[in-house]
Amino acid sequence: MANESENRLAKVESHLAHVERLVEQLNGVVTEQSGELTRLRKQLAGLTQSLEGLEGERIRATNAKPPHYQ
Repeated sequence: MANESENRLAKVESHLAHVERLVEQLNGVVTEQSGELTRLRKQLAGLTQSLEGLEGERIRATNAKPPHYQ
């Protein structure tokens, strides 16, 4: 009976070690993706700002002031 309990305990400990390793790996992936997401958000904000500037320039270029306003 004691041997069976020891075997079961060893199996549970083995599974726990495996789960702990998986959690560490998942944490690494989540941390990496968080950094990537932050970088992509900054890049998107910069691109959005650039696009808005270009769109504003395009609107001003297509809506030129009449000669008597210049």
